[in-house]
Amino acid sequence: MHAAPRYLLDTNIWIRALRDPAAQDSLQRFHQIHGPGEYMSSIVAHELRAGVRSAADRRKLERNILDGFARLDRVITPSDTAWQLAGDVFATLAHQDGLEVSRTAKSFGNDVLLALSCRESGVTLVTENRRDFDRIHRVVAFQFVDQLPNIT
Repeated sequence: MHAAPRYLLDTNIWIRALRDPAAQDSLQRFHQIHGPGEYMSSIVAHELRAGVRSAADRRKLERNILDGFARLDRVITPSDTAWQLAGDVFATLAHQDGLEVSRTAKSFGNDVLLALSCRESGVTLVTENRRDFDRIHRVVAFQFVDQLPNIT
């Protein structure tokens, strides 16, 4: 018997669903099929909270998305090991690709930590940001896909 797949949605998936009715419908189908194996990242929660414009929007985000994951104990947070390995990933990319760490966007650092915490937790990341995660994947293995799986 196979264990149900476990997924974690990147910030860009949530934002697109909040802005686009077709994406919202796809996300609802995903929740119906994969809800029992769905997790939230503390990094994604941070990014979503940073994007709200009012206290009312923050409460709506908490009530409709974040609180459910917290209640079910399905929030993944990068461990100390993930933070340490993130530094190694940056050092490797600096050496191999000429990455200028001091000029790297904060969001890329978040992406590295997100990838590593998904790896630690055995969760597949769902993202629309294939470019950055392909780059990270060249240095450290983790599972990710660039579209919502199995929603038809």
